[in-house]
Amino acid sequence: MFSNLRSLIFKLDPETAHNLAIKSLKFNLVPNFLEKDRNNPLFKTKLFNKNLENPIGMAAGFDKNAEVYNSLFKLGFGFVEVGTITPLKQYGNPKPRVFRLVEDKALINRLGFNNMGSKNILDRIKSNKQIGLLGINIGPNKDTKNRLEDYLYCFKTFQDVADYITINISSPNTEDLRSFHDQTKLNKLLESIDKEKKNLGSKIPIVVKVSPDVRDQEIKKITEVLLSNNIDAVIISNTSDSSREDLSNILRHQKGGLSGKPIEEKSTTLINKFYKVLNGRIKIIGCGGVDSGKSAYEKFLAGANYVQLYTGMVFRGPNIVNMIKKELKELLTIDGVKNFAEIIGKK
Repeated sequence: MFSNLRSLIFKLDPETAHNLAIKSLKFNLVPNFLEKDRNNPLFKTKLFNKNLENPIGMAAGFDKNAEVYNSLFKLGFGFVEVGTITPLKQYGNPKPRVFRLVEDKALINRLGFNNMGSKNILDRIKSNKQIGLLGINIGPNKDTKNRLEDYLYCFKTFQDVADYITINISSPNTEDLRSFHDQTKLNKLLESIDKEKKNLGSKIPIVVKVSPDVRDQEIKKITEVLLSNNIDAVIISNTSDSSREDLSNILRHQKGGLSGKPIEEKSTTLINKFYKVLNGRIKIIGCGGVDSGKSAYEKFLAGANYVQLYTGMVFRGPNIVNMIKKELKELLTIDGVKNFAEIIGKK
């Protein structure tokens, strides 16, 4: 069905198409794929001590305002991450701010944390209990005077309703946000969150989402900070503000974060570098160019324990989880394994 509709959808502005997708999911206009190949032992895993039917997650950025996470679970996603959410409502950057690069199977976005704000979204989550494992991705408002306080505010707001909280330090669309990759700044931020977590007596797992543009010399420093601050998982990676050299589409030089197929290899390589340093001490969620069984397979081989996607669904449609599982099953059957976790880090 999606292949028939795709040409029509792609005639729409990407942000308009996305809003239409959210409305379709909200009003149950998208078929329910949940029952296909459920409970296959090949894909079963645990994340933060909770059972998952599969390790394929929806990345933050799709359901920014936590409107359709239960619909996404029904599409087959093993876990869903909503946001990025800021303390106060904000419009984000001026439009147009999302660009579809069809030949490259990519998107460029400079949305800038557009969302309805923490109070609105908290009320929505409280009134719509999640049916699967829900992550909440948090960040600071654009015009805030104290970014650290914004992170703490969102952490305190959502620590009771989330299954995990992701600290987003890696969007290229909020000026100077990536400065938090600096060892001293990152340590101060994560120390503050860990302290607040202890003050609240909270057990909420904390995840950090890093940039794909991290330099090799930064990897060891970042991992040291993650380990010293009791971080439970790291998402590798976010969108890239470089990696434009081999793109074909005329829109390739638009400012913003590049996602999709062109950053697949970059993300996978970075996963493997982090995996070698972390040595299993922190879980890795691989994100960047996941759109098939093969791309997920490569992420697991590189060291990812789980994968996330967003752009892949834009190009392959709402049945993407089942397509990935079908393709992944073929690869894992050739390997003769009983569960995908047996191939993690075997690159």
